[in-house]
Amino acid sequence: MNKIKIGVIREGKVPPDKRVPLTPIQCRSLLDVYPNLEIVVQPSLIRAYSDTSYMNLNIAMSEDLTDCDIVIGVKEVNIEDLIPNKKFMFFSHTIKKQPYNRDLLQAVIDKNIQLIDYEALKDKNNRRVIGFGRYAGIVGCYNGFLTYGAKHGLYNLKPANKCENRKEVELELKKVKLPANAKIILTGYGRVGHGAREILDALPINEVSPEEFINQEFNGPVFTQLEVEDYYANRNGSEFNKGEFYSDPQNFECTFSKYLSHADMYIPCHYWSDKADYIITREDLKKENIRLSVVADISCDIDCSVACTIRPSTIGDPIYGYNPQTEAEDDFRKDGVIAVMAVDNLPCELPLDASEDFGSELIKEVIPSLLGEDKDLIILRGSETTLNGELSEYFSYLEDYLAGIE
Repeated sequence: MNKIKIGVIREGKVPPDKRVPLTPIQCRSLLDVYPNLEIVVQPSLIRAYSDTSYMNLNIAMSEDLTDCDIVIGVKEVNIEDLIPNKKFMFFSHTIKKQPYNRDLLQAVIDKNIQLIDYEALKDKNNRRVIGFGRYAGIVGCYNGFLTYGAKHGLYNLKPANKCENRKEVELELKKVKLPANAKIILTGYGRVGHGAREILDALPINEVSPEEFINQEFNGPVFTQLEVEDYYANRNGSEFNKGEFYSDPQNFECTFSKYLSHADMYIPCHYWSDKADYIITREDLKKENIRLSVVADISCDIDCSVACTIRPSTIGDPIYGYNPQTEAEDDFRKDGVIAVMAVDNLPCELPLDASEDFGSELIKEVIPSLLGEDKDLIILRGSETTLNGELSEYFSYLEDYLAGIE
């Protein structure tokens, strides 16, 4: 059996990302399971897992990855770090034609690299098999409660990025003291939404139905998790059809505004199409009966689906205020100003736990197809480019993007 050598590249993006695609223990486990596999890790001063932690498990370290068959990382690899005629696997942020990474994809093609994009890896049912969404939900929801405490002066939570790990995050949650009438809305049922639920389930907050949320008051904090049919309706008045909504969202109108006079905090974890109605408009937030005071926007679609999310925030400065009357940024502590948490790289706040979770998915869902038979074409369909310096047949739609044609 031929040897396969995987290189774990040092993350080169600025600001630095401490996450890894495989932890030391996971590397060791793979080497024990696959006798034909070699793994080499490029040294790094910024990883959440130290070089020593890899070397202690007899994982090889090397600056030079040129003899590797496959090079894997997390975020976009710097153009100068690309090695010609290799397979690379990372989040390239190009499949949606992101203009800021067009040069990266062109360089990949120029260097005859097969780019396997994590975001494009899907099973035979066309469902994504890997991502950091769960920890985006976990950290984002935690940050929502941090924001609520800061907005209303109720308690102070330690920032997630200052916590050693998720266990410390869960200990911090014990400080959360919500008003008895607090009401919270969550949208989204994917990885992100389920991650957010893990935080909500760790708090003394009861779940209620959307109808109960609107029509009843309670003696303790409550939340409701909305399906798309709970806040979109067919424009012609016919029964809601989820398949039709996803294929033709322009035929549906958003009804989310009915919740704004009942909700104190909104946690968006949904996928939103730019063909769909905005969920919260600027006009919605100007109405006199608005109760909403905190938005923990984990989805982080800027200046569109949720009107108060006018920019991303940062891990170091996660909260800003949106004044509905001026439609501009303001002090989030002021009355009438909505406190917005819109950090766009949330999993980076818990790099140890997020990396372990991601690596587990990588080993279970991707590595068997990467190192063996790709029977469900997971790797083939997830490859944007080929070793022949071309876009793969599955990503031919990117030709205009590469040519700079809008």
